[in-house]
Amino acid sequence: MATGALVAVGAGPALAADAAKPPRTTHGPCQYTETPDEPASRPVPLPPDPHRTPARGTVDAELRTNHGDITVTLDRAKAPCTVQSFVHLVEHRFYDGSPCHRLTAYKTLKVLQCGDPSGTGEGGPGYRYKDELPTDLPPAPNDPTGQRRIYPRGTLAMANAGPDTNGSQFFLVYADSVLRPNYTVFGHVDERGMRALDEIAAGGVLPTPEEPAPVDGPPALPTTITRAKAHC
Repeated sequence: MATGALVAVGAGPALAADAAKPPRTTHGPCQYTETPDEPASRPVPLPPDPHRTPARGTVDAELRTNHGDITVTLDRAKAPCTVQSFVHLVEHRFYDGSPCHRLTAYKTLKVLQCGDPSGTGEGGPGYRYKDELPTDLPPAPNDPTGQRRIYPRGTLAMANAGPDTNGSQFFLVYADSVLRPNYTVFGHVDERGMRALDEIAAGGVLPTPEEPAPVDGPPALPTTITRAKAHC
């Protein structure tokens, strides 16, 4: 994958009979839509989608890992549909026992990516929903295009496979990273949670015989979300 691409790849084609069946979409403002061609890594229903999606306040959550708890604060004002989906997946234990499959250590992209129970980087929850893109990120210095932004250390954001393809995969920024503002920011890692994230990042990317010093791939310290919790 290219530098700057935080992609959650589709899970592969379903049977033709499934394609003929129109996908269900919720009727609220978030419009969570089934993806029959990308079945869920772990069965989960569509999230609730009330007409008045909670858009104020925060939600405390924790990702318990084999390297300590990554505590996060979810921001409903910034991304109400994303927070609603994330909490839904947590409550259905979608993330429990799932690996964090990707660590990047590029000069301008330093993140840990998680959220696919299959561990392949191709799985999701069996539905998609719209972007809630950030508008307040600082511009990246020395960017001739003027389009890239800084995703600060501690940012919690969604991975995607293009516009409006959010699912379950997310990334945690362990050092300031430069990206186009194409990824929904829906919270931040708390100070206590950064200690666990820093430990994972310090282990680096898993080397292979073909690439003894990789900058993108599975973390050298295998990382599993043993349990996720949200305190609404």
